[in-house]
Amino acid sequence: MKRRSVHLLFGLLSLCCAGVALERGLQLRQTLERNAQLVRIAAAGPGAAPVARPAARELQLALALAQAQAGRYEAAREGYGALIQAGARDPLAQQALFNLGNLYLRQGLAQGADALPLIELGKQRLRELLRAAPQDWDARYNLERALRLAPEEDADFPAEQPPGARPRVRIPGFVTGDLP
Repeated sequence: MKRRSVHLLFGLLSLCCAGVALERGLQLRQTLERNAQLVRIAAAGPGAAPVARPAARELQLALALAQAQAGRYEAAREGYGALIQAGARDPLAQQALFNLGNLYLRQGLAQGADALPLIELGKQRLRELLRAAPQDWDARYNLERALRLAPEEDADFPAEQPPGARPRVRIPGFVTGDLP
């Protein structure tokens, strides 16, 4: 009886170990397939034929990044847009928002005179990212740089005040009428 239970316990333990090894082997196979797809995406240079959109979201992000680096901005925007819409502000969607905002800013800087609409789109994407992840310092820095490139007008304070008018000062925490 004792010998039989020991053999049964050893058989059960061996079966569990075989199951874990099989699961790890399948994970390794999937990882190797994804790595091979990443190599194909990275090898697709500017003149190469477009690569089909992969199913894995990580590979979609890599494909969109490779397309942006190759100068295929429209395809990169579509790839980033698909990731943003598919994810509910997960880390991949946040990275896609960041990359899309930077793509718009880079295109705006390259265009020169007609840059304002692209810079505004970049600022909008970076603000969306900061609403979802306020701790993202890279997005804050890029938004600040974009605001320096294209400052926003404040509707409360006109740029030109009439002569003799006193300048208005805004103090945080005070409401108009608190001070005499």
